[in-house]
Amino acid sequence: MSTALRSYQGKTPTLGERVYIDPASVVIGDVALGDDCSVWPMTVIRGDMHRIRIGARVSVQDGSVLHITHASDYNPDGFPLTVGDDVTIGHKAILHGATLGSRILVGMGAIVMDGAVVEDDVIIAAGAVVTPGKRLESGHVYAGNPAKAMRPLKEQEYTFFPYTAGNYVKLKDRFLAEAAQ
Repeated sequence: MSTALRSYQGKTPTLGERVYIDPASVVIGDVALGDDCSVWPMTVIRGDMHRIRIGARVSVQDGSVLHITHASDYNPDGFPLTVGDDVTIGHKAILHGATLGSRILVGMGAIVMDGAVVEDDVIIAAGAVVTPGKRLESGHVYAGNPAKAMRPLKEQEYTFFPYTAGNYVKLKDRFLAEAAQ
């Protein structure tokens, strides 16, 4: 097993088909990655005190941190981290104990905090902060700290979600092919 994949307390990450995990990243514990995902250098996905579930064709860019909110007296159930399909997570983003739907672009350096819910078809601008418990409604671009709806998505932006997800699938396929040589 790659040193990028680590078991914790009897739970080992599970991978779908054709997943690329860069050796300079780490995926720990109760984590499931769907088909055609890519995890790029210096990323940490840590499912140590709750579960992380990531759908298909999700790209987690360099330096991102994905974690959970543990169960405690303050939050009896904790918050797992759930990410849908066709999501691009930009460089150095932080996702913490949140629920993200499908067809989402998380901009570089954006932060999505505990208990937040991001519906399908959303762009979170670079540097935006989605505060705890906030719900981002489908069909908008959100920016700022705290993140606020800036405008509705344009038709071209709806077509960008499958394009960018597919682009990263092609790139990770090239990385996988080169590693197999």
